[in-house]
Amino acid sequence: MTADPEERGDARVTTRPGLRDVARLAGVSHQTVSRVFQGHPRVTAETRAKVLAAAAQLDFRPNAFARALATGRSRTLGVVSFDATLFGPASMISEIERCAREADYFTSVIALQSASQRSISAAAERLRGQGVDGLIVIPGHVPLTQTTQHLPADLPVVVMESETVVPSVGVDQYTGPKAATRYLLDLGHRTVHHLPGPMSWLEARERARGWRDALTEAGAPVPPTIPGDWSAGSGYDRGLVLAADPDITAIFAANDQNALGVLRALHEAGRRVPDDVSVIGFDNIPEAAYFIPPLTTIRQDFAAVGRSSVSLLLEQIESGRRSDKKIIISTELVSRSSAGRPPAR
Repeated sequence: MTADPEERGDARVTTRPGLRDVARLAGVSHQTVSRVFQGHPRVTAETRAKVLAAAAQLDFRPNAFARALATGRSRTLGVVSFDATLFGPASMISEIERCAREADYFTSVIALQSASQRSISAAAERLRGQGVDGLIVIPGHVPLTQTTQHLPADLPVVVMESETVVPSVGVDQYTGPKAATRYLLDLGHRTVHHLPGPMSWLEARERARGWRDALTEAGAPVPPTIPGDWSAGSGYDRGLVLAADPDITAIFAANDQNALGVLRALHEAGRRVPDDVSVIGFDNIPEAAYFIPPLTTIRQDFAAVGRSSVSLLLEQIESGRRSDKKIIISTELVSRSSAGRPPAR
């Protein structure tokens, strides 16, 4: 006598429900079910509701590959980013992925290790070969903003932080640093020293320009800068140099990591913040409020940048036309304890 499969412990093979199963339960044709999941406009609200209810009851999920064949779309957005380990790009990618999921899209991300025309072109072609419906490029590096002009003309594209390429989404990198510098001058500081980011980055150049223009417009001296990168270590090394000068009372760092390094250097040199030296950063990373002292900084709304980039890309995908929009997201000064009046002389 042959044992029952359950008695033998054999695994049962179940077949996933298909379009015809949903159609049978909803009392419609399988073509109607297909049109519902393709978003066809010529389906009544009542029919759509019946089909979706039947699909939910059967736990039916349309096959992504089959849907791509039917609609001509993969419902996948490609993302190319340089140095996705940095706070800004990582935050934007996270929001892009969240917004894409809400719009029922997948994301395919390529993080570049080197900034070159060859690397971004190769990444774009690789994603295009995967059949992505559109592409978001987070170049960061200035040379990459130029190579994006050579992307396929028939592929919907959004570029982050671009001076010339459209469509694009970016943060106002100029007004925030200008406001930070003006804030320190208004507190009574004679001038403000700046720790710039790497000048090959558009963000670093714009932040330095905002700082310089604020000083010039106020008639304040423009101190020389010390080159560096975005890291806390770079802020620390340069901070040791600035800490040795007793005349320096205010520092604007290109980002919060630089500011963290500066705070450490000032502490080791016996310079109190903000009693002896005021420090302002840029980004408003989550840890900024927990520095010692809590860091005054410029807030970038990376979530808004991510949302706007996805919205602008989907707009192009739906319309079939390349957009000429350039969206700029404003910044905000977040006042905490690291900036105050200069010491009395």
